[in-house]
Amino acid sequence: MIVIVSNHTSEARMGEIVSYIEGKGLQAHISKGTDRTVIGIIGTVEPPMAEHLRQLHGVENVVKISKSYKLASRDFHPADTVIEIGDVRIGGGELVVMGGPCAVESAEQIDEIARLVKSAGGQILRGGAFKPRTGPYSFQGVGVEGLIMMAEAGRKHGLLTITEVMTPEYVDVCAEYADILQVGTRNMQNFDLLRKLGETNRPVLLKRGFSSTYDEWLNAAEYILAGGNPNVMLCERGIRTFEGYTRNTLDLSAIPVMKSLTHLPVISDPSHGTGRRELVEPMTKASVAAGADGLIIEMHTDPDNSMTGDGVQSLFPDQFARLLKELEQLAPLCGSTFATAKEPASAFESWKK
Repeated sequence: MIVIVSNHTSEARMGEIVSYIEGKGLQAHISKGTDRTVIGIIGTVEPPMAEHLRQLHGVENVVKISKSYKLASRDFHPADTVIEIGDVRIGGGELVVMGGPCAVESAEQIDEIARLVKSAGGQILRGGAFKPRTGPYSFQGVGVEGLIMMAEAGRKHGLLTITEVMTPEYVDVCAEYADILQVGTRNMQNFDLLRKLGETNRPVLLKRGFSSTYDEWLNAAEYILAGGNPNVMLCERGIRTFEGYTRNTLDLSAIPVMKSLTHLPVISDPSHGTGRRELVEPMTKASVAAGADGLIIEMHTDPDNSMTGDGVQSLFPDQFARLLKELEQLAPLCGSTFATAKEPASAFESWKK
């Protein structure tokens, strides 16, 4: 249930309304908009209490929300959430690009890729230190050492970092070294992990499960929000369908749907969403046109010999740089802005495939 309060209501009166709600053993979450303030109530509100709330001075209306997710709902929080990390704003109208390899392989590898991501105009360095793999004998990542390598590369080149966390036990150590924590598709409904992430102060990128509905995805986000962490972003990374030509089917419609259902920033992953290098560019541009707040794109200096075997979906550095230059021109046409590329395309000549 939400309580809609006029913005002309004094702070003292607002406090009295919140105190009344909390005095009934319920939780109150305040979201201020341009014209009104919404107080979201977590818990069961009996009809007599709802009617009493309607009669309180300053209250314009009381509306019941039938959705199973509350804090993630745009009904609770009408304004877009903007996640600020240093100088980077995610969800604030500037298109954010996260780029890097599927996995950290060595200090030299991640340092060079960080340099290239920064030179192309990217803001966030991606890379996995712990890798959930389908096969038990596949490369599983280099662990904490990889976190340290990526953190050092990020600091050196002025980039934020994002890495995947797989278990509740690794949340604290990943949060020590990374600026953003990623939940992979296989862990979207790992509820113990989601609860633990609700306790951290690090922003979380929640990838959609490859067989999950929108409702299941938003309820997974609700676990993190309900735990006290408001900095959640959603990532569409493709779903499993009957089509076998692509690794997954990138659900572009999920972007505008999520933008209507929730206030949380929406990120697109065209690399996992297609699994094919030649499709990353068009799906990246389509994602921007659909309204994505950011992109997470795989890029590797030697994709054909990557340790994870995901090189077929990784861009070469010159492709990554060219794509970001094109996004710089496309973004304003789609209602967002993009940071100017830092170096001319010639800086990437040596990386042409």
